[in-house]
Amino acid sequence: MNAVILAVLVMVALSLARVSVVFALVVGALVGGLVGGLSLDQTLDAFNEGVGGGAQVALAYATLGAFAVAISRSGLPDMLANRLIVLLGKETSATQQTRVKMLLLTAVLLVAISSQNAIPVHIAFIPVLIPPLLTVMNRLSLDRRAVACALTFGLTAPYMLLPVGFGAIFLNDILLANLNSAGEPLGLEITRSMVPMAMAIPVGGMALGLIVALLWSYRRPREYQAQDIAANVAEGHAPVKPHMLGLIMSGVAIVAALGLQLYSGSMILGGLVGIGLLSLGGIFKWREADDLFTSGMRMMALIGFIMIAAAGFAEVMKTTGEIDALVSGAFAIFGDNRGLAALVMLLVGLFITLGIGSSFSTIPIIAAIFVPLAVQFGFSPMATVVLVGTAAALGDAGSPASDSTLGPTSGLNVDRQHDHMWDSVVPTFLHYNIPLVGFGWLAAMML
Repeated sequence: MNAVILAVLVMVALSLARVSVVFALVVGALVGGLVGGLSLDQTLDAFNEGVGGGAQVALAYATLGAFAVAISRSGLPDMLANRLIVLLGKETSATQQTRVKMLLLTAVLLVAISSQNAIPVHIAFIPVLIPPLLTVMNRLSLDRRAVACALTFGLTAPYMLLPVGFGAIFLNDILLANLNSAGEPLGLEITRSMVPMAMAIPVGGMALGLIVALLWSYRRPREYQAQDIAANVAEGHAPVKPHMLGLIMSGVAIVAALGLQLYSGSMILGGLVGIGLLSLGGIFKWREADDLFTSGMRMMALIGFIMIAAAGFAEVMKTTGEIDALVSGAFAIFGDNRGLAALVMLLVGLFITLGIGSSFSTIPIIAAIFVPLAVQFGFSPMATVVLVGTAAALGDAGSPASDSTLGPTSGLNVDRQHDHMWDSVVPTFLHYNIPLVGFGWLAAMML
């Protein structure tokens, strides 16, 4: 069996068996490296080289976690949650609860969409926004899997379709550039206007999956235990009553942190400035900073370590050279059948990106391999865009190592009642990856 397929299967199987995702990624990388012809030392060297790429992301998660804990000290999250509970009322009918659920899901979806373009902060909003809303979600018996689906759609679909914010990076700087680079020797030229038009059909498949998730799959009530939200109160500190200065400084800190991130592109710098402003506002004292960061890192540590391990896993897969063998072996079995060729390209992309977990980083690999094959099989330029873009996006939509699934988990699991694999990864895989493959195949055959 191809080393990449085997490594991904091992990683996914262990994760579904509720083994730690970090452990599953490490074991999958070791299996893939050894099966791919690397020695144990070479596999470990490649893994160690790759983990450095995830360190910055892990530190950013820890900083965001500390910022979220600091915000909670002001009482702002508790105040917002209490206001929502008051608005909900003590006695509500089933119809009223359903209406509030849909309004809450719509609000979360719109914020997630805005995080990719209008205010491109990506997942930085999740640790600040989601934990204080868990109390309201529990009162509504809202299935958090629906919230995870709404968040993941908002974190992925916009950059696949809209060429602004992260979409400008994905569609123009990465996808378009790599398609033209790989297609130039073959006479293939893609224009900027083709890319969002080609990706509209696959994104339509994701939208259908979102509708199914919210209105059918997870519409029934799901009960959760009423617990203290881990993000709201650091260990050893009692809740504080909101005061005007604290609330004002919390608002200033949030705006400053997000604004600085937009200006500098650094979540770490934005989070540190936000923490500094909260300290100046008297929310906490500098001598409590160590406890603050410890609490934040405790909340976000798992996500950070998964990102580090995923970077190492991806580097091992690249080092084996088995990605090229996976594609060439797959295409040796179906001759000149264009329909089967398109399907296999998408499935191969699914296996590659499930392990790497990032559409942005897998496009250079996929484009270099898929563009010559697409030209050979006579696919149009628009169909070629669909095949490469959809194959890459599959990694973000439902991978255990993607920040588009890790981010929602980080906010929904602060009270340890939301499992990463079964409540984030499996729902998003079923409702987004399967429609992406189907609609991507349909678009490739139509365009």
